[in-house]
Amino acid sequence: MSRKTPSTLLRILAVSGVLLLAACDKIPGMGPDPRVAQREEEAKAIGGACRYALRGLEDCYTLNPKAAKASVYAGWKDMDAYMRENKLEGTPSVLGKAEKPERAEKSTEIETETREPASGRNRS
Repeated sequence: MSRKTPSTLLRILAVSGVLLLAACDKIPGMGPDPRVAQREEEAKAIGGACRYALRGLEDCYTLNPKAAKASVYAGWKDMDAYMRENKLEGTPSVLGKAEKPERAEKSTEIETETREPASGRNRS
């Protein structure tokens, strides 16, 4: 009877391991980075939120420059289809539309009188 040496046994194990891993779709530790998937999902959520806020894609891209444009578009498009299917109306965004409080005319007059003109200042 022939005896197999330990090195032959190791070679057989290595070859069988390679063959087993070749059949796998996912090799442990070699999958996609979960942070990439998370950023992609966040960009989709941004796109959906922009559509719901009645913003155009260009505005959405401008307000979120770090988000992937393809994912933002996919989220915007998905939300558009969902809103049309369920006959939903969006909610207008209030970003940049904050109303300024009205000033009384008297307080404006007082402020202008108490200010010192710039030309009258001493520059030493």
